[in-house]
Amino acid sequence: MAKIHVTTTINGEPTEFLCEPQQTMLDVLRDELRLTGSKEGCGTGDCGACSVTVDGRLVCSCLMLGAEAEGVEVETIEGMADGDTLHPLQQKFLERAALQCGICTPGFLIAAKSLLERNPDPSETEVRYWLAGNLCRCTGYDKIIRAVLECAADMRGASA
Repeated sequence: MAKIHVTTTINGEPTEFLCEPQQTMLDVLRDELRLTGSKEGCGTGDCGACSVTVDGRLVCSCLMLGAEAEGVEVETIEGMADGDTLHPLQQKFLERAALQCGICTPGFLIAAKSLLERNPDPSETEVRYWLAGNLCRCTGYDKIIRAVLECAADMRGASA
């Protein structure tokens, strides 16, 4: 079967790649583009480890075909930091030890960033709801929730 040529934008950079028609966006990111930050936890869209944003919408990249990236803007965990400067959420996850093995961390960070872009002042319930599509077997979630809430407050200039 012939490969498909895709022209897209990934992390703000114009990008072109070839992919098989059945190849997932996750496989394209990891195998073709060597952007290995997004992880495959389940391959069925149940764990959120492969989360990216596509035109600002949170998506499990294991459920998206690479060919569907034509003409859209994809943001991955690799695009979250600004060079050597971590995004405030990344910094807060480190400060609050809101990670352990790291498999789920990229998905949580992308989902949390997506939430804060839509709602800079979420309640704890809203954070828990928004992150419900991300599974973690190590942390127990509390440190993740606290890190997101504290980061939101810091970014607003308020106190948590």
